[in-house]
Formats: sequence, C-alpha cells, structure tokens
Amino acid sequence: MKISDFSIKRPVFTTVIMFLVIILGGVSFFKIPITLIPELNPPIAVVVTNYPGASPVEVDEKITKPLETSLSTLQGIKSINSTSQEGANFILLEFDWSMDMDDVQLDIMQRIDMVPVPNGAEKPRFLKFDPAQFPVIQLSLRATGEQDIRLIAEELEKELVGTEGVASVNISGTLVEEVQILLNQENLQSKGLTQSDIVQLIQANNLSLPGNPVETEENMSLTTRIISTLTSVEDIQNLVVTVNPLDGSKVTIADVATVQLAEQETNTETRANENPAVLLSVLQESSANTAKVSTAFQEALDKQLEKDEYKGVTADILFDQGDYVKIAINNIGSTLITGGLLAMLVLFVFLRGVRSPIIIGVAIPYSVIVTFVLMYFAGFSLNIMTLGALALGIGMLVDNSIVVIENIERHLGLGKDPKAAAITGTKEVLGAITASTLTTVAVFLPVIFLSGLIGQIFTEFALTISFSLFASLVVAITVIPMMASRMLKKPKGNIEARRRRSKAYNNLDKSIKWSLQHRALVLSLTVVLLVLSVLGVFRVGTEFLPPTDEGFVSISVKLENGSSFTATDEIVNKIEDILKEQEEVDVYVSFVGGSQEGMSRGTSRSNMAEISVKLKPLSERDQSTFEFVDEVQPTIVKAVNGKADINFNVQTASGSSPNVVSFNVSSSDKQELYQAVEELQSDLEKLEGVTKVNNDLISTVEEVQMTVKRDAATELGLAPAQIAQMVNNVTRGVLASQIISEEDEVYGVYVKYNESDRESIEKLKKLKLRTPAGQFVNLEEVANIEVSEGPVAIRSLNQANAVAFSIKYESENTLGDMSDQIDQVIENQNFGDKINVKFGGDRELLDNAKSDMILAVLLAVVLVYIVMAAQFESFKYPLVIMFTVPLSLIGIAIALFFTSTPISISAVIGILILVGIVVNNGIVLVDYINQRKAEGYSSYEAITTSVKDRVRPILMTALTTILGLIPLALGIGEGTEINQPMALTVIGGLISSTFLTLYVVPVIYSLFDKETRKIKSS
Repeated sequence: MKISDFSIKRPVFTTVIMFLVIILGGVSFFKIPITLIPELNPPIAVVVTNYPGASPVEVDEKITKPLETSLSTLQGIKSINSTSQEGANFILLEFDWSMDMDDVQLDIMQRIDMVPVPNGAEKPRFLKFDPAQFPVIQLSLRATGEQDIRLIAEELEKELVGTEGVASVNISGTLVEEVQILLNQENLQSKGLTQSDIVQLIQANNLSLPGNPVETEENMSLTTRIISTLTSVEDIQNLVVTVNPLDGSKVTIADVATVQLAEQETNTETRANENPAVLLSVLQESSANTAKVSTAFQEALDKQLEKDEYKGVTADILFDQGDYVKIAINNIGSTLITGGLLAMLVLFVFLRGVRSPIIIGVAIPYSVIVTFVLMYFAGFSLNIMTLGALALGIGMLVDNSIVVIENIERHLGLGKDPKAAAITGTKEVLGAITASTLTTVAVFLPVIFLSGLIGQIFTEFALTISFSLFASLVVAITVIPMMASRMLKKPKGNIEARRRRSKAYNNLDKSIKWSLQHRALVLSLTVVLLVLSVLGVFRVGTEFLPPTDEGFVSISVKLENGSSFTATDEIVNKIEDILKEQEEVDVYVSFVGGSQEGMSRGTSRSNMAEISVKLKPLSERDQSTFEFVDEVQPTIVKAVNGKADINFNVQTASGSSPNVVSFNVSSSDKQELYQAVEELQSDLEKLEGVTKVNNDLISTVEEVQMTVKRDAATELGLAPAQIAQMVNNVTRGVLASQIISEEDEVYGVYVKYNESDRESIEKLKKLKLRTPAGQFVNLEEVANIEVSEGPVAIRSLNQANAVAFSIKYESENTLGDMSDQIDQVIENQNFGDKINVKFGGDRELLDNAKSDMILAVLLAVVLVYIVMAAQFESFKYPLVIMFTVPLSLIGIAIALFFTSTPISISAVIGILILVGIVVNNGIVLVDYINQRKAEGYSSYEAITTSVKDRVRPILMTALTTILGLIPLALGIGEGTEINQPMALTVIGGLISSTFLTLYVVPVIYSLFDKETRKIKSS
C-alpha cells in the first residue's frame, strides 16, 4: 500500500518515471526483431551418404544398416527413418525436444566416423536442422522478349546478393555451359582408340604443376611451375592423339570427335505462367530481421528492373515470408488498437464522464510500452504469438485500473475528497487486484514447462501476456491513484445513493435474493447446462493448430517410373490450362523434370514435376487456400485421367501440413508388411471425406541390366570391373578436366559418346570395347543385356522395413474425426505383433500435446487455488471462487459449436487463460463480502449488498476484455488464424462465467457460510 501512497504524494517523481519507461519502451520497440513465429529449433538431424553407381540394395546393406546400428543408441533418440536409393542414402534422426543438438552433434559425428564405408563411397555427412537454410523469399523471373532469362538472372543475382541482410541468392534453372567432346565410335575404332585415350590425352595436356625452388645468380629463391593449359575449343580440337605409322599423318581429336562449347544437358525446365523462367531463392543472414530483409530486397529488385537492360523482365513473388510477416503483424496490431478503443468505449458508457476513461486509457499504452521493455531484455521477437498475446490481453490490461478507479469514484460519491478517496479506494481493492493478477499469471506457469513444438511456440506467448499483466498491476496501484487524486473531483450530490435507488439495481437485488431462496433450482439448472456443454464440446472435433492461410500451394506430379520428360510435360500442360482459368491464381511456376528440392541438389527425374501456385491476397479472393484446393483438385485429377499421381501440399506458419494424416507402418517381415499395406490402402480409400491415400510401398522401375559373361570376358582378357567401368564411362560420360578461357570463364570438359551411339538397347549391344590385345568386341559378346525391374528405394523405420502413408481429407473434416476413422480401420485389420503403426505430422504432435495440455489445465487450476488460498489465508473461500471455472465451459461450448471451431491447442490455451480470468470476478466479489462481514454486516446482507456494489467493476472488466478480443475473434486478415480460437474461447467462457458468477457464487458462498447455510426456500 505504501507504493500507492508514495505515488499520490510524489506526483512529479511518478510522472518522471513514466516518461523514462516510455523512452526505454520506444527504444526497445525499434530494436525488437520482427519474425513470423517464435524461433523454432526442432531436434532433427540428417546423415547423408553418396555412393555413386551403387544400387539401392547395396546402399542399404553396405552403408545404411551399419549407420543405423551405430546411431540407434544415441542419447535422447526417438526414431531413425532412412531411405536408400540409387547412389545415396538419407537418414533422418529425431530426438527428444529436451535435447540440445549442439551437445549431440559431436557424438553423432564420432559414431559416423566409426562406421567403415565401402570403396567408392563418400564419407557420410552430418547436417543439423537450421532455419537459416530455408529461403525467406522465392520469386520467378520471366522475360517477354528474345532475351535468355537465365543470363539475365545471373546478372541480377550479382547485384542483389549485396542487399543488406541477404546471405545468398540461389538460382535454379541457370544456364551452364561446358565443352562437350562427342566421340564417333566408328572413327575411334578405325584409329584403334577408345574413350579413355581421349580423356588421358586431355588430362596430360592441361596441367599446372609446381617444381622445386631454383636459386638465381642474384641469390633469389624462385618457385618453379610447369604449365601446359588449354583455353579454347580450338586448342582441344588440335590435340594430337596419335600418329599414323604408315604415312606419318597426325590424328587429332577433331578427327574422331566433335568438339563444341554447348549448354549442359538437362532434363528439366522451369516456366512461370507458361513462359521460360528461373527461380530465385533468397536466404537471409541468421541475425537479420525478416521484415527488413524483405523490404530491402524488394526495393533493390525494383530498382534493378527499372534499368533499360532489364526491360521486359517480370518478377513474380511466389513466397515472401517478410511480406506475410508484415501483413500478419499489421493485422494483429490493428486488432490490438481496435480492441483498445472498444475497451475504452465501455469505460465511457459506464463511467459517464471524460476524466476517468482518460485516466484508465493511460493504462493500455503504458502497460504495452512496459511490456516491450521486458520483451527486449528477455530476447523475444515481435511475432504473431507475442503480438497475439498483447491483443488477447488488451482488455485485461485495464481490469485492475477499472477496479481501482471505480472504487475511488465510489468513495468520491460518498463525499470524500479526491486524495482521501484515492488512498482509501486503492487500499480496499489492492488485495483483490493483486490476487487477480497473480491467479491470471499463475495459469501461464504450466505453459513454460510444456515440451515439444507447443512449448517452443507458446512460451513467448505466455511470458509476454504475463509481462503485460504485471505491468498493468503496477500502473493500477501507482499511476492511476496519482492521476485520480489530481484529476477527479467530488461529484455534486450522493451519486452512490442515486445509483442504489435505480431500477436496474433494484431488479438485480431482487434476482439475487430470489436465487438465494431457490438455491437447488439455480444449481440444478447450472449442472444441466454444464452437461449439455460437455456434450457440445465433444461434437466440434479436434485439430493441432488452426492452419494459417498464406495463399501458397504446391502441386506435385509423378508419372509411372521410367516415363519420359515429354510425357511429364504433357501432363503439366494440362494442369497449367486449368490453373490459367482460376480467378484466385496470381502466378504459377512449373518445374518439369523433378522437384524444387531435387533441382537445388542438382538431381532430376524425368517422370516428376512440381507446380508452385501463388494465390491472390486474401482480401482479393473469395476462397481460402484450403477451399481452393478442395475445388481444383478433383478437376485436375479428372483431367489427368489416372496418367499421373497428383498431390496438393499446403504449408502453414507452424510448418505443419493441414488436412493431412500421416503414419508409418513397419515390420521385420517384408511379406507381412506388404500384405498389410495393400489391405490398409483399400480400406482407407473407402473412408468418407478422404480425397487421396498415398503410400510409398517399395516400387520398382524398369532398368537395363547387363550381366557379365565371365567365361567370355576372361577369354578376351577383360575383368568384370573393366567392363563395368567402360560401360559407365560410355553411358554417363567422363569429366576429363576443366579449362579456363581467356575471359577467365571456367568450363568443364566432358568426353562422351554421340547420343546416336547410346540411344537404344540395340545400340548399347553394339558398343565397342577394346581388349588388352587391341582388338574391338561388341558389348553383347561379353555381357547379357536385358530389361528388368529394380527397386527405386528402400525405406526403414527404427531398423525395420517401413511404408509411409499420407491421407488427405476435405477441409470440412477435422483432424480428430479423421483420426478416429483411421484408428478404426487399423483396429479392424487385426495386425499381428510384427506390424507397428506410428503416426507422424499433426496427429503425432496433437497426441503428444494432449497429455501436456490436460496436465497444464489441471496444474493451472491447482496453482490458482494455491495463490488464492495464500491471499485469503483460507481454504474455504478460494474453493467458493473456483466454482466460477466450470461455469466458463458453458460459454466455451456455445462459442465453439456455433462458430464450427474445433478444439485445438490454441483453444486449450484460451481455456488456460480463462482459468485465471474468470476467478477474478469471484475474487472481487468474495473479498468484498468478507470486508462487509468484517464491518459488521450479517452474512446475508453482506452477500446481497456486495453483488450490487461490485456488479459495475465486474461487468466493466468483463466487457473490456470481451470487446478487446472481438477484432481477434473475427479473424480478419492473414496471421490471425492461430489466435482466433483463443479469442473465441475466452469471449464465450467469460460471458457465461460473468453472468452466472453474479448468481452461482453467492449461492455457493451461502452454502459454505454458517449463517446463511439454512436459508429456507420460499
């Protein structure tokens, strides 16, 4: 209480401190980084190994399995998921969220080093998950003229990479030139030469080697270097391979091959809105501000495109995290301001004056400014969670101030002077508002202990709202009394007496007395409503987190293994024709011949394609991204007519995939696994609401297999390894060397056979191999050549054979409902003990979070009770107040049911907040009843008069919180989706608990009190 007295007696000191905090808050606000969501560091690591030329089976047996065995005993490891494919493997390590990946990294690398790798395989590489590796901006560049957009992109990249905050700009689909030496098989044979002779000749003529230092006569020690370099196509053409012994004529490379500077062979194509294009991916520096990087990069890009040399070049932004961040932050910021103004409106209506609302109006911005200071020193960022916490708490920031100012006004109405009214009025409610703040903050303590992704996302949220509430308490007991003592005046007449005589107060008094006379009926109705509410809640369904609509969707296209680039391109053209007709589509970029991820690694697949679709801004379209997918997907699938597998993928801010349930089926018995997968696939496709069921059952692809005829090869003096190496070099080509042109351009020199010599199986059979005796034989003489099937990839989960399922469903269904149906299907299969099913994605996150969230709610209830028991020095009265908590369930059920909002983690956080908020009304009421009893009032009179005296602050605090949340509950604009269920939950729960508290709490109090326990029903 001394702090309030000090503030009232030292107004200048209090004002100066206010301005100091405002200055610190302003500086902190501009220094706090702006991001989309709190920084996430999933405990995920990847081990990748390249084994060129090895089959999936070889990779699995020689590399993957030994690595899995070594890594399986790592501390904190949850699962090991591996894929073995031709020439490489990929092992995904998932750890407990409690593990620090920096601590595990050394252990992983030591275990990798302990595993021997076969000859020809590269050393396994360890990759730690790093958010900085993901692009913050992706855009396509296309040109309408005759310019080569790939060359333009390379020039632009040089200009843009220097933008502040940009770490690198990666280009896919760039122009790569190389020197190609296309061998003519007939000419080689006629000269007695092979591909290896040409490769060795180039390597022997393109070198730069150091020698020993030489001392000169001037006593100088000079290094020596032997140089013989090739710098042009002409230099390579004129190299002498051999000399004809009959006529002495020289045989040059030009006599046996065509040498040309040409574009590197590629089976990929990138286009935007059907025009040739390249994709630019912008990576930011790890400490950079995403919003600032976005603004700076777009300004730099616009400046470059204004230049004459870039006329006709169009940049289409596919994804800009910074732009989305700015929109989301602005939307939440506007809801914060709107909520604050609506809360102020309540004050003007109830207080019917100008001065009191202005005094309380100071509490909102000042509390927010204090929060910015605390956020800065806590290392938080401004994101949709921290700003959502402020928007969610905007109405609560004035609660303490309302209780204080309303009580001060009541004392002024009783005839006291402003200073005495401020001191007495603050003193009376100090205990109540302190307890209210502590109970609200107490509910967030369990959130800090939440593990996993939920803990990462909501910790900053919980601490931010706690900071703001502590700030509002300090403001309420310092600034508010000080300003009230100076600005408020004694009213004319006894306002309190007039208020008591009003019709509304008399009706309230009668209804309270009626409820005390009919306690059994009041409690019975309440119980019935609670039961109905619980039933209603179970009907709204469940989901992990509400999906955010970022207006971006990718479409993956996969044809039958072995399909040509032309066949894939035809399918993509059909999809582009459909997208062209969609009004919601802004731009679409097609990657034919692979995926965006594959292209970034330099790999391609002729039977695959990916189309990235950017929709128009949310304000310019009538459909959400999810509705767009539901509408367009059937049309595209029908147009493709079963010739390709089509998948729509939508990512959200939290990184989850909405409308998807994924799980792995694993078993040590392959045959049993395959049978189980086949049965599951059939039953899952029959489920209502399911749009697509995918599984990656180990498929096969046709390949040309060459089996060496050992006897024939031995007779000709050829070893199988020699034959394999020769065929490999002929079909793939050989990088012989690199040359540096006179313009300092670096080109690779590739020696390969003409396409006509290797375009069919018949041509391969006629490939010429030179024996040690110098004679040439056809490949078919030493090897059987046939078309057979081989595995594409081999997957395993925790060292057991595995198949991954991905089930996509319509957006009208919830994750919980769909999971129940899938669980029923799996249960009906009656799998044996060898079959294991492990869920992933949102389902796994929801399952893991359920127990944590239930524990958090129960712990919050216990902590709130403990805080109140300590405050009241009683176990009985806090129990009375706790009856306000179940009353909120009635409003929660109504709000979620009528808005068709599933129960998500966000909604549960809203329930947590409610546990701390709804008791505040009970605290104010019960504390005042106890004060009245201490003043000599009978229990019955204390109850009835306290409800009338406290109804104004109770209604005012509830209405300011409710109205403050309305903009967030409406969910207008991008970035508000995650916080919307919280707002709906709090509004619904607060409405029901506030209304029922006025009647149920007095009834419960009367049952606990000796004097009123035996009130007779009339």
